[in-house]
Formats: sequence, C-alpha cells, structure tokens
Amino acid sequence: MDIDAWVWWLIGAVGLGIPLVLTAMPEFGMLSVGAVAGAVTAALGFGIVPQVLVFVVVSVALIAVVRPIAARHRDGRPGLATGVDALRGRQAVVLERVDGSGGRIKLAGEVWSARTLDTGQSFEPGEQVDVVEIDGATAVVM
Repeated sequence: MDIDAWVWWLIGAVGLGIPLVLTAMPEFGMLSVGAVAGAVTAALGFGIVPQVLVFVVVSVALIAVVRPIAARHRDGRPGLATGVDALRGRQAVVLERVDGSGGRIKLAGEVWSARTLDTGQSFEPGEQVDVVEIDGATAVVM
C-alpha cells in the first residue's frame, strides 16, 4: 500500500492539532497549518524539499507574525477592577471631619470610616476627597 505524501502531511497536521487541543498552545496550531501547506505543496506535485521548505516558511511566518499580535491583544485587555480595588481613585464626600486619626465619608453610596494620607491634613463635612487606597475597612483619602 503506497500512501501519497500529501496524506502524510495531513496526518502530521492532525498529529500537531492534538497537542493544540490538549495544551492550548497556539504554536501547535500554527505548525499544523504549516503541515497543511506542505500537503497542498505535495498535492501539486512538488518534491520533498519544496514541501519541507513550504512547511517551515509557513510555520515560522505564522509564529513570527500571529504570536506577537495575539500577545498584544491578550496583554492590552484592560483589567476589570472589582471589590475594594474598584474604589481606588473614586471621589467621596466627607460626612464627619476626617483627619489622620479618623472620620467618616460617603463612598459609592455607603458610609466608610476614613483617615487622611497626610496625618497633618484634615477635611471638613461636605468637602470632596479622593480615595487613595483601602486599608482594611478604612478608606485612605486626600
């Protein structure tokens, strides 16, 4: 039984697709596409050297071009701040005098205990303050 070269390339493409599914490493998918390109080259009647060259060129080109684009998209996604992380940078209204030792603010519709970032600073009721961080159950403001 004599199997054509293009069939072997397709078997290789499927073989490279299996680790792609198991490990979720996109590089295996790019190598698999290179193997399909090698199969097309074999089906067109080219010899083994052009088949291997097409496989290598297509695989390397995909890895060199697609991988950095995918990394940019993955890293460029803004993180969604939740919980107390979402409160940093928000404005609040002073309810009771806030100084270095304590006070009360209204932040995101809730009453929070607060203290100033600078211990020598104080804010009077009705003033707007910025939340710098959340320290336990206390908002640190300035």
